[in-house]
Amino acid sequence: MSGNTALENNVVSIAGKVVANPEFSHEVYGEGFYITYVQVPRLSDTYDNIPVMFSERLVSPENIYEGVYIIVEGQFRSYNNFNNNSGHKLMLTVFAREIEVNQEEVNVKNPNQISLNGFICRKPMYRTTPFGREIADILLAVNRAYNKSDYIPCIAWGRNARFAGTFEIGDNIRIWGRIQSRAYQKKLPDGQVVDRVAYEVSVSKLEVVKENNNKKDEKGD
Repeated sequence: MSGNTALENNVVSIAGKVVANPEFSHEVYGEGFYITYVQVPRLSDTYDNIPVMFSERLVSPENIYEGVYIIVEGQFRSYNNFNNNSGHKLMLTVFAREIEVNQEEVNVKNPNQISLNGFICRKPMYRTTPFGREIADILLAVNRAYNKSDYIPCIAWGRNARFAGTFEIGDNIRIWGRIQSRAYQKKLPDGQVVDRVAYEVSVSKLEVVKENNNKKDEKGD
């Protein structure tokens, strides 16, 4: 797979206010990477706080600080983080390829959008809530350059959820939506309850690119 195709498989654009000063993450061949959090508005007058990783060669960490506004173009990436208390945990972050820094808020028509082209790597879990709302959990494997993949959790609603419930492992799916943050509580083995935040793609549209079992292509909006 060419690098350009890999980039097109995973495209993210977010805009919002920085709500945490950057913290050093790691270094690769002398290049330092930092993580910050961006508060991205929803239509419902609430916000998603989305982690953004960037290289010091892209923008100096001194120019990214709490209160400035940034527009980020990049990819939604995953990696495994090992913790002695919780074991392996899937971490998700927007990996920045371009960053525009502004001192004042910039009006962006759609401040949170993502498109993914990947493969179903486990059977989607379709269910209904006690109030009758339909939900489907999707785990999408999205190819990256250098034979790597990102594993992106997605959530679909309504008829998109019903449609996703028909997907099989290996189906090639394209998804459009937004990145959302969701607070929840987790009970640890020692009985302690801790607050956590999950990151996932809220699906607005999806379609089958190619089915693994060569069935007729279908679409769902």
